[in-house]
Amino acid sequence: MIRVDAEPRQDLRRMNIDAVNAGVVRMRSQLPDNRLRAHLERCALTYGCPAGKNFFLGRYEAPLPTSRRCNARCLGCISLQTDTEICSSQNRIDFTPTPDEIADVALAHIGRVKQAVVSFGQGCEGDPLLAAEASVSAIRQIRSQTARGTINMNTNGSLPVVMESLFDAGLDSIRVSINSVRPEAYAAYFRPGGYAFSDVLETIALALERKKFVAMNYLHCPGVTDTPQEMAALEAFLRRHPIHMIQWRNLNYDPVRYAAAMQAAAPADPPVGMRRCIGRIRKRFPHLIHGYFNPPKEKWG
Repeated sequence: MIRVDAEPRQDLRRMNIDAVNAGVVRMRSQLPDNRLRAHLERCALTYGCPAGKNFFLGRYEAPLPTSRRCNARCLGCISLQTDTEICSSQNRIDFTPTPDEIADVALAHIGRVKQAVVSFGQGCEGDPLLAAEASVSAIRQIRSQTARGTINMNTNGSLPVVMESLFDAGLDSIRVSINSVRPEAYAAYFRPGGYAFSDVLETIALALERKKFVAMNYLHCPGVTDTPQEMAALEAFLRRHPIHMIQWRNLNYDPVRYAAAMQAAAPADPPVGMRRCIGRIRKRFPHLIHGYFNPPKEKWG
């Protein structure tokens, strides 16, 4: 086991259920008619979502799910499965919150949490770029009332033109989900609809040009990510696109099926081991942050 982030942000042992319930009661009183707040209650209490719990505990990062749709059909999607007997781990949000609902949840969190982060793009939704109209308006509302807090978006980065409008509104950072920087392997997992891996690269380049903080949500799997071809491709990507952070996130998919799918799409030699893989990236890119969670802007330096 390799621990890449020492922060206890999602340590369930530190999430006392009585404290979570007390937070639910408190936020019901503060935002009684807010549908997004009600949705996060289900996330926290029914699905046990650590991000949802942190919102009600008043700490770290608060989720802002918005999108009912997605333009990818990931093999390991955790909110929608249509061609497998394995059900998704939680249901996808079935409405789009209004800009007011989004802004009120975000401002409630930012107003009481030091170094707060609020993030679009959660496991209980599609991709937030497909609900950008509401997000753009919400971000403008948030930034009209406070400069505090970090507004982040977790996304597949598929729509650079839409991304531009979010940056214009005041989005601070993005975390782009990628399983592989080899286009064939990327397409085999994400199964994109209406976009290509080149669009993802364009989004990353745009974010760097706009001086935004850019993290890669690297959906890694031992036996695939640590093959020589994957490692070489990642190094080439990092030289061309000097992102700020890699979040080494365990891929939520059957590793045997995943390895077979990747080998069929983009053959690779035997793996060298994840410890060696991560160590090599650390050595060759010493300024790259390694972790698991979206950092607040106070910690970007």
